[in-house]
Amino acid sequence: MAIHLHEGDLPDGLDFGASVAVDSETMGLNPHRDRLCVVQLSAGDGNAHLVRFGKGEYNAPNLKALMANPDVTKIFHYARFDVAVIKKYLGVDTTPIYCTKIASKLVRTYTDRHGLKDLVRELAGVDLNKQQQSSDWGADVISDAQRDYAASDVLYLHAAKEKLDMMLAREGRTELAEAAFRFLPVRAELDLAGFEPMDIFAHS
Repeated sequence: MAIHLHEGDLPDGLDFGASVAVDSETMGLNPHRDRLCVVQLSAGDGNAHLVRFGKGEYNAPNLKALMANPDVTKIFHYARFDVAVIKKYLGVDTTPIYCTKIASKLVRTYTDRHGLKDLVRELAGVDLNKQQQSSDWGADVISDAQRDYAASDVLYLHAAKEKLDMMLAREGRTELAEAAFRFLPVRAELDLAGFEPMDIFAHS
C-alpha cells in the first residue's frame, strides 16, 4: 500500500480509470460549521491519494474536474454527507455516484450493521482500525495514524462494490439502487438547504 499526500489539489495527469473511491474528513458533521480538511481517493489498486486543504483553500481544479467527470463513477460510503460537503466547500456537483451504504441497506437486510467497518469486514475480509475517526483533521500536520486511517476508508470500497453489485443483481434491486444513487445530489442539496433533519416524504 502506498499513501500519497497532496497539498491543495491532485497532481496533473493522475488517472483513476473508470471508478474512484472517495471519502472526506472534516472538523465535524455539520457542513455549515465544520470545514472540509481532507479528501481521499483510490482507484482500487492498493494506492491512496490524500488531498489536504488549508483553511479556506479550496481551489483544487483537478479534484473538481474529477468529481464532475461523467465518465468516472465515484464510490462512497454514505455519499449523502460527502457529496454535500464537497458541494459546500469545492462548489462542484459530484456525478455519477455509487453509495455502498445504500447498496448495503438494500441487500444486507439480514443485519442492521451497515457501517464501513462491518461492511468491509464481511465483504472484503479486512478489519479496519477506526481509532482516528474522531481526531483533529484541521491540524497543520496530520499524523501517520491519520493518514493510514484516511487511506483505509477508500482502499476497500471497490472490493465491497463488486460484492454488493452481485447481491443487488441476485435480489433484483440493481435498478432501485441506481435510482437512489441518482437522487443523492438532490438529498445533499436538501441537507445544505436546512432540511437535513426532516423527511419531506413523510405524512406529517
